[in-house]
Amino acid sequence: MEKIETVSEMLIVSASPHIRATRKTSLAMRVVTIALLPALIFATYLFGLRVLLITIISILFAVGCEALMQRMLGKKITIADGSAILTGLLLAFNLPPGVPWWLPAVGSAFAIIFAKQLFGGLGYNFINPALAGRAFLMASWPSLMTKEWLTPVGGTLSGIDGITTATPLSLLKNPANYGNPEIIIRQLNDFDTIRDIFFGRIGGCIGETSALFLLIGGLFLIFLRIVDYRIVVGYLGSFVLLVWLLPTQGSVLFHLFAGGLLLGAFFMATDWVTSPVTKKGRWIFGIGCGVITVIIRIWGGYPEGVSYSILLMNVFTPLIDRLTKERVFGELSKKGVKK
Repeated sequence: MEKIETVSEMLIVSASPHIRATRKTSLAMRVVTIALLPALIFATYLFGLRVLLITIISILFAVGCEALMQRMLGKKITIADGSAILTGLLLAFNLPPGVPWWLPAVGSAFAIIFAKQLFGGLGYNFINPALAGRAFLMASWPSLMTKEWLTPVGGTLSGIDGITTATPLSLLKNPANYGNPEIIIRQLNDFDTIRDIFFGRIGGCIGETSALFLLIGGLFLIFLRIVDYRIVVGYLGSFVLLVWLLPTQGSVLFHLFAGGLLLGAFFMATDWVTSPVTKKGRWIFGIGCGVITVIIRIWGGYPEGVSYSILLMNVFTPLIDRLTKERVFGELSKKGVKK
Protein backbone atom coordinates (compact mmCIF):
# COMPACT_ATOMS: atom_id res chain seq x y z
CA MET A 1 0.00 0.00 0.00
CA GLU A 2 1.38 3.37 -0.97
CA LYS A 3 2.17 5.66 1.93
CA ILE A 4 0.15 8.89 2.03
CA GLU A 5 2.33 11.86 2.88
CA THR A 6 1.12 14.40 5.38
CA VAL A 7 1.15 18.13 4.72
CA SER A 8 4.21 18.60 6.91
CA GLU A 9 6.12 16.06 4.82
CA MET A 10 5.19 17.64 1.51
CA LEU A 11 5.55 21.26 2.51
CA ILE A 12 7.39 23.34 5.07
CA VAL A 13 4.72 24.08 7.66
CA SER A 14 5.64 26.69 10.22
CA ALA A 15 4.24 29.54 12.24
CA SER A 16 4.33 33.06 10.91
CA PRO A 17 6.03 35.26 9.84
CA HIS A 18 6.14 34.07 6.26
CA ILE A 19 7.74 35.72 3.24
CA ARG A 20 5.30 38.26 1.89
CA ALA A 21 7.47 40.60 -0.18
CA THR A 22 10.18 40.44 -2.82
CA ARG A 23 12.28 43.26 -1.38
CA LYS A 24 15.93 42.39 -1.79
CA THR A 25 18.36 42.39 1.11
CA SER A 26 20.72 44.62 -0.84
CA LEU A 27 18.04 47.29 -1.24
CA ALA A 28 17.27 47.25 2.49
CA MET A 29 20.97 47.55 3.32
CA ARG A 30 21.32 50.55 1.02
CA VAL A 31 18.26 52.25 2.52
CA VAL A 32 19.68 51.87 6.04
CA THR A 33 23.02 53.24 4.83
CA ILE A 34 21.25 56.23 3.29
CA ALA A 35 19.38 56.84 6.55
CA LEU A 36 22.74 57.10 8.34
CA LEU A 37 24.29 59.57 5.90
CA PRO A 38 22.84 62.76 7.46
CA ALA A 39 24.43 61.85 10.82
CA LEU A 40 27.74 61.09 9.04
CA ILE A 41 27.72 64.41 7.18
CA PHE A 42 26.97 66.29 10.38
CA ALA A 43 29.73 64.44 12.26
CA THR A 44 32.15 65.42 9.49
CA TYR A 45 31.14 69.03 9.97
CA LEU A 46 31.61 68.74 13.74
CA PHE A 47 34.98 66.98 13.83
CA GLY A 48 36.49 67.51 10.39
CA LEU A 49 37.56 65.29 7.50
CA ARG A 50 39.17 62.85 9.93
CA VAL A 51 35.68 61.39 10.40
CA LEU A 52 35.47 60.53 6.71
CA LEU A 53 38.92 58.93 6.79
CA ILE A 54 37.98 56.69 9.73
CA THR A 55 34.68 55.75 8.08
CA ILE A 56 36.24 54.98 4.70
CA ILE A 57 38.94 52.81 6.29
CA SER A 58 36.34 50.96 8.34
CA ILE A 59 34.17 50.28 5.27
CA LEU A 60 37.09 49.28 3.01
CA PHE A 61 38.43 46.76 5.52
CA ALA A 62 34.95 45.36 6.12
CA VAL A 63 34.34 44.85 2.41
CA GLY A 64 37.88 43.55 1.80
CA CYS A 65 37.72 41.02 4.63
CA GLU A 66 34.28 39.89 3.45
CA ALA A 67 35.59 39.18 -0.05
CA LEU A 68 38.78 37.55 1.25
CA MET A 69 36.96 35.22 3.65
CA GLN A 70 34.40 34.21 1.05
CA ARG A 71 37.17 33.46 -1.43
CA MET A 72 39.09 31.40 1.15
CA LEU A 73 35.96 29.47 2.15
CA GLY A 74 35.02 28.79 -1.47
CA LYS A 75 31.82 30.81 -1.31
CA LYS A 76 30.25 33.21 -3.76
CA ILE A 77 31.52 36.75 -3.17
CA THR A 78 28.53 38.86 -2.13
CA ILE A 79 30.05 42.21 -1.24
CA ALA A 80 27.55 43.88 -3.57
CA ASP A 81 24.70 43.16 -1.14
CA GLY A 82 25.79 46.11 1.01
CA SER A 83 25.90 44.24 4.34
CA ALA A 84 29.67 44.64 4.74
CA ILE A 85 29.42 48.34 3.89
CA LEU A 86 26.76 48.79 6.57
CA THR A 87 28.86 46.87 9.11
CA GLY A 88 31.87 49.09 8.43
CA LEU A 89 29.75 52.23 8.67
CA LEU A 90 28.15 51.21 11.97
CA LEU A 91 31.51 50.27 13.44
CA ALA A 92 32.89 53.71 12.52
CA PHE A 93 29.84 55.30 14.14
CA ASN A 94 30.82 53.59 17.41
CA LEU A 95 34.36 54.99 17.47
CA PRO A 96 35.68 58.25 18.93
CA PRO A 97 36.70 60.65 16.14
CA GLY A 98 40.28 60.91 17.42
CA VAL A 99 41.24 57.21 17.24
CA PRO A 100 44.30 56.20 15.14
CA TRP A 101 43.57 55.02 11.59
CA TRP A 102 44.46 51.37 12.28
CA LEU A 103 41.79 50.95 14.94
CA PRO A 104 38.78 50.90 12.55
CA ALA A 105 40.76 48.53 10.30
CA VAL A 106 41.26 46.03 13.13
CA GLY A 107 37.69 46.44 14.37
CA SER A 108 36.16 45.84 10.93
CA ALA A 109 38.38 42.83 10.33
CA PHE A 110 37.29 41.27 13.63
CA ALA A 111 33.63 42.06 12.97
CA ILE A 112 33.58 40.45 9.53
CA ILE A 113 35.91 37.51 10.12
CA PHE A 114 35.07 36.36 13.63
CA ALA A 115 31.52 37.63 14.19
CA LYS A 116 30.12 37.03 10.70
CA GLN A 117 31.96 34.85 8.17
CA LEU A 118 33.20 32.14 10.53
CA PHE A 119 29.57 31.58 11.55
CA GLY A 120 28.45 31.18 7.94
CA GLY A 121 28.06 34.72 6.69
CA LEU A 122 25.00 36.95 6.39
CA GLY A 123 21.97 35.30 7.98
CA TYR A 124 23.95 32.95 10.23
CA ASN A 125 25.78 35.28 12.63
CA PHE A 126 24.20 35.25 16.08
CA ILE A 127 25.49 38.65 17.27
CA ASN A 128 25.67 42.03 15.59
CA PRO A 129 29.08 42.13 13.83
CA ALA A 130 29.63 45.89 14.25
CA LEU A 131 28.93 45.73 17.98
CA ALA A 132 31.13 42.66 18.31
CA GLY A 133 33.93 44.65 16.68
CA ARG A 134 33.36 47.53 19.05
CA ALA A 135 33.38 45.22 22.08
CA PHE A 136 36.65 43.68 20.89
CA LEU A 137 38.26 47.10 20.52
CA MET A 138 36.96 48.20 23.91
CA ALA A 139 38.45 45.13 25.58
CA SER A 140 41.77 45.41 23.72
CA TRP A 141 42.41 49.17 23.69
CA PRO A 142 40.12 50.75 26.32
CA SER A 143 42.16 53.95 26.58
CA LEU A 144 41.79 54.66 22.86
CA MET A 145 38.07 53.88 22.95
CA THR A 146 37.34 56.14 25.93
CA LYS A 147 39.73 59.09 25.63
CA GLU A 148 40.29 59.95 21.96
CA TRP A 149 37.57 62.61 21.87
CA LEU A 150 37.56 65.79 19.79
CA THR A 151 35.86 69.08 20.59
CA PRO A 152 33.01 69.75 18.12
CA VAL A 153 32.75 72.92 16.07
CA GLY A 154 30.56 75.45 17.87
CA GLY A 155 30.24 73.37 21.02
CA THR A 156 32.02 71.71 23.92
CA LEU A 157 33.08 68.13 24.55
CA SER A 158 31.10 67.71 27.76
CA GLY A 159 28.29 70.15 27.10
CA ILE A 160 29.61 72.36 29.92
CA ASP A 161 32.09 75.19 29.47
CA GLY A 162 35.41 74.59 31.15
CA ILE A 163 35.30 70.77 31.17
CA THR A 164 37.19 69.47 28.15
CA THR A 165 38.14 65.89 29.02
CA ALA A 166 34.82 64.05 29.36
CA THR A 167 31.68 63.36 27.36
CA PRO A 168 28.29 64.09 28.97
CA LEU A 169 27.69 60.50 30.10
CA SER A 170 31.21 60.15 31.51
CA LEU A 171 30.75 63.43 33.33
CA LEU A 172 27.46 62.26 34.82
CA LYS A 173 29.05 58.98 35.91
CA ASN A 174 31.88 60.62 37.86
CA PRO A 175 31.04 64.31 38.44
CA ALA A 176 33.27 64.57 41.51
CA ASN A 177 36.33 64.04 39.32
CA TYR A 178 35.68 67.31 37.49
CA GLY A 179 34.50 69.74 40.16
CA ASN A 180 31.51 70.32 42.41
CA PRO A 181 29.12 67.39 41.74
CA GLU A 182 25.94 69.32 42.53
CA ILE A 183 26.80 72.16 40.17
CA ILE A 184 27.87 69.79 37.38
CA ILE A 185 24.73 67.67 37.62
CA ARG A 186 22.55 70.77 37.62
CA GLN A 187 24.33 72.06 34.52
CA LEU A 188 23.99 68.71 32.72
CA ASN A 189 20.23 68.71 33.31
CA ASP A 190 19.91 72.33 32.24
CA PHE A 191 17.74 73.00 29.17
CA ASP A 192 20.60 74.58 27.23
CA THR A 193 22.81 71.52 27.75
CA ILE A 194 20.08 69.09 26.72
CA ARG A 195 19.36 71.24 23.66
CA ASP A 196 23.05 71.04 22.65
CA ILE A 197 23.02 67.28 23.15
CA PHE A 198 19.89 66.93 21.03
CA PHE A 199 21.24 68.98 18.13
CA GLY A 200 24.76 67.56 18.43
CA ARG A 201 26.96 70.33 19.73
CA ILE A 202 28.76 67.96 22.11
CA GLY A 203 31.52 65.36 21.94
CA GLY A 204 31.16 61.62 21.62
CA CYS A 205 31.50 58.81 19.14
CA ILE A 206 31.17 59.67 15.46
CA GLY A 207 27.60 58.46 15.08
CA GLU A 208 26.05 59.39 18.40
CA THR A 209 26.49 63.14 18.63
CA SER A 210 23.27 64.34 16.95
CA ALA A 211 20.11 62.81 18.37
CA LEU A 212 18.13 64.85 15.84
CA PHE A 213 19.66 63.26 12.73
CA LEU A 214 19.50 59.77 14.23
CA LEU A 215 15.84 60.30 15.05
CA ILE A 216 15.10 61.49 11.51
CA GLY A 217 16.90 58.53 9.97
CA GLY A 218 15.31 56.03 12.35
CA LEU A 219 11.76 57.26 11.78
CA PHE A 220 12.44 57.15 8.04
CA LEU A 221 13.27 53.43 8.33
CA ILE A 222 10.16 52.73 10.40
CA PHE A 223 8.01 54.59 7.87
CA LEU A 224 9.41 52.42 5.07
CA ARG A 225 8.98 49.32 7.28
CA ILE A 226 12.65 48.48 6.94
CA VAL A 227 12.87 48.06 10.72
CA ASP A 228 10.20 46.91 13.16
CA TYR A 229 8.79 49.58 15.44
CA ARG A 230 8.21 46.99 18.18
CA ILE A 231 11.90 46.69 19.00
CA VAL A 232 12.39 50.47 18.96
CA VAL A 233 9.32 51.25 21.08
CA GLY A 234 10.07 48.41 23.48
CA TYR A 235 13.67 49.56 23.85
CA LEU A 236 13.06 53.28 24.26
CA GLY A 237 9.82 52.85 26.21
CA SER A 238 11.30 50.54 28.85
CA PHE A 239 14.41 52.72 29.05
CA VAL A 240 12.46 55.95 29.64
CA LEU A 241 10.16 54.30 32.17
CA LEU A 242 13.02 52.89 34.24
CA VAL A 243 15.05 56.10 34.13
CA TRP A 244 11.97 57.94 35.39
CA LEU A 245 11.31 55.41 38.19
CA LEU A 246 14.83 54.56 39.36
CA PRO A 247 17.22 56.88 41.21
CA THR A 248 19.54 58.53 38.72
CA GLN A 249 21.17 61.95 38.66
CA GLY A 250 20.38 62.55 35.00
CA SER A 251 16.96 63.60 33.73
CA VAL A 252 14.93 61.47 31.34
CA LEU A 253 15.69 63.76 28.39
CA PHE A 254 19.38 63.78 29.20
CA HIS A 255 19.58 59.97 29.21
CA LEU A 256 17.39 59.68 26.13
CA PHE A 257 19.48 61.97 23.91
CA ALA A 258 22.97 61.40 25.33
CA GLY A 259 25.24 58.60 24.17
CA GLY A 260 24.36 55.94 21.64
CA LEU A 261 20.82 55.08 22.74
CA LEU A 262 19.06 56.25 19.56
CA LEU A 263 21.78 54.81 17.33
CA GLY A 264 21.41 51.45 19.04
CA ALA A 265 17.61 51.42 19.22
CA PHE A 266 16.97 52.35 15.58
CA PHE A 267 19.96 50.94 13.71
CA MET A 268 21.54 48.05 15.65
CA ALA A 269 18.96 46.41 17.89
CA THR A 270 16.69 46.13 14.83
CA ASP A 271 19.19 44.05 12.85
CA TRP A 272 17.12 41.44 11.02
CA VAL A 273 19.53 38.55 11.57
CA THR A 274 20.24 38.93 15.28
CA SER A 275 16.80 39.99 16.53
CA PRO A 276 13.72 37.75 16.99
CA VAL A 277 11.37 36.97 14.12
CA THR A 278 8.16 36.79 16.15
CA LYS A 279 6.17 39.89 17.08
CA LYS A 280 6.06 39.02 20.78
CA GLY A 281 9.72 38.18 20.69
CA ARG A 282 10.60 41.60 19.30
CA TRP A 283 8.77 43.30 22.15
CA ILE A 284 10.67 41.14 24.65
CA PHE A 285 13.96 41.79 22.88
CA GLY A 286 13.48 45.58 22.88
CA ILE A 287 12.37 45.69 26.51
CA GLY A 288 15.34 43.54 27.51
CA CYS A 289 17.73 45.92 25.77
CA GLY A 290 16.20 48.87 27.58
CA VAL A 291 16.40 47.20 31.00
CA ILE A 292 20.04 46.15 30.59
CA THR A 293 21.04 49.58 29.28
CA VAL A 294 19.56 51.28 32.34
CA ILE A 295 21.22 48.81 34.72
CA ILE A 296 24.64 49.42 33.18
CA ARG A 297 24.24 53.19 33.07
CA ILE A 298 23.11 53.50 36.68
CA TRP A 299 25.01 50.73 38.48
CA GLY A 300 27.62 49.48 36.02
CA GLY A 301 31.22 50.53 35.62
CA TYR A 302 30.74 51.98 32.13
CA PRO A 303 28.87 55.23 31.52
CA GLU A 304 27.18 53.71 28.44
CA GLY A 305 25.40 50.37 28.16
CA VAL A 306 23.82 50.26 24.71
CA SER A 307 26.33 48.02 22.94
CA TYR A 308 26.52 45.39 25.65
CA SER A 309 22.76 45.33 26.16
CA ILE A 310 22.16 44.54 22.48
CA LEU A 311 24.92 41.92 22.37
CA LEU A 312 23.52 40.19 25.46
CA MET A 313 20.01 40.14 24.00
CA ASN A 314 21.43 38.82 20.69
CA VAL A 315 22.55 35.76 22.61
CA PHE A 316 19.02 35.20 23.91
CA THR A 317 17.35 35.66 20.52
CA PRO A 318 17.07 31.90 19.68
CA LEU A 319 15.52 31.22 23.09
CA ILE A 320 13.09 34.13 22.70
CA ASP A 321 12.03 32.87 19.26
CA ARG A 322 11.49 29.39 20.65
CA LEU A 323 9.40 30.56 23.60
CA THR A 324 7.28 32.94 21.51
CA LYS A 325 6.81 30.71 18.46
CA GLU A 326 3.21 30.78 17.38
CA ARG A 327 1.25 27.56 17.18
CA VAL A 328 1.00 25.76 13.83
CA PHE A 329 -2.60 24.83 13.03
CA GLY A 330 -3.80 22.10 10.65
CA GLU A 331 -1.00 19.57 11.17
CA LEU A 332 -1.87 15.98 12.13
CA SER A 333 -0.29 14.60 15.26
CA LYS A 334 0.99 11.01 15.53
CA LYS A 335 -2.43 9.91 16.78
CA GLY A 336 -4.18 11.45 13.77
CA VAL A 337 -5.74 14.28 15.74
CA LYS A 338 -5.43 17.83 14.48
CA LYS A 339 -3.42 20.14 16.64
